[in-house]
Amino acid sequence: MGPADGLSTNCTGGGTLAVMRLRSLRNATVFPLTFAAALGGGAFGISTSPRASLQIYFVDVEGGQATLYVAADKHSLLIDTGWPDFNGRDADRIAAAGKAAGLDHIDYVLLTHYHVDHTGGVPQLVAKIPVKTFIDHGPNRETTDDYTVKVAEAYQKVLGSRSYEHIVAHPGDTLPIPGMHVTAVSADGKLISQPLPGGGAPNQYCASSERRPADQTENARSLGVMITYGKLRILDLGDLTWDKEMELMCPVNKLGHVDLLVVSHHGWSQSSSPALVDAITPRVAIMDNGEKKGGSPSSWAIVDKAPGLEDLWQLHYSAEGGPTHNVDAARIANLQGTDPGNYIKVTAYPNGEMEVMNSRTGEVKQYPAK
Repeated sequence: MGPADGLSTNCTGGGTLAVMRLRSLRNATVFPLTFAAALGGGAFGISTSPRASLQIYFVDVEGGQATLYVAADKHSLLIDTGWPDFNGRDADRIAAAGKAAGLDHIDYVLLTHYHVDHTGGVPQLVAKIPVKTFIDHGPNRETTDDYTVKVAEAYQKVLGSRSYEHIVAHPGDTLPIPGMHVTAVSADGKLISQPLPGGGAPNQYCASSERRPADQTENARSLGVMITYGKLRILDLGDLTWDKEMELMCPVNKLGHVDLLVVSHHGWSQSSSPALVDAITPRVAIMDNGEKKGGSPSSWAIVDKAPGLEDLWQLHYSAEGGPTHNVDAARIANLQGTDPGNYIKVTAYPNGEMEVMNSRTGEVKQYPAK
């Protein structure tokens, strides 16, 4: 993983609503819990102890996705599993991040969609570390692509191999993950119909975003989520495409402000419209690109120039971006021509404070609460 593999997380506190602890049975559906914010115990039942924290590991899976969230009470959520093959490289890197966080299993694995760089690593992952529950958007819809079909079939074989719990998520559902509040905002080509708390304002950036044809792949069906931890808000839309971003964000911004943005689609130009990126005004953005996958100059520029952005971080130097469309080396986990599997770690606090650590250097940058 890199020089900081042994990093201690020292999490305390945590907990969440008792009703959110109920797991759906296999093939069940989660229904919205609209009353969650009204209950006591801090925002969404999360500990408001000053040093309680949500640990987020952006694992390097070479242009795929694998993001591990570990709550203060050690409940865990992994979003996507990276690629198959490569001698189990991605499963090994995910397991190493889990070990660094003090985990001996993963509670929830959320699969954004069925492309190989997101779901392909499932069989190797479950052979490496126990998983309790899988979350997805329902059946694979990209049935004309043989490789995607094979990836989805391999995942279904894993689901049927033992008694994993299974949740099919729909837009507006609150997912029952203790220690953090997770709301599905997109799934299976559908989107939330009503704004989230803090959203609903007219979106001035719709006018500066071109209109594009509807994407026909699994990307447009990505299961995207808003994760709230106290006052801090994190957005991960998987590979949701430009056309779906426009539908979600226009004419009104249904999401509101975001503190931490997981840059959609590895920074490729199929996503990251101004209607989304500029409207949510992220403070920090993390791009899970590979050296030769993602980091398109056009998308990079949109994110880098987003209103209010303090910093963009990258998992890799982008060959496509070249010398003018990459961030400073201090904010790149894996430099040009290297593949050591360095990761980026974010420590998020309920008051809105964040710390970002580059495992390549061990250096930490702090972002005070606002």
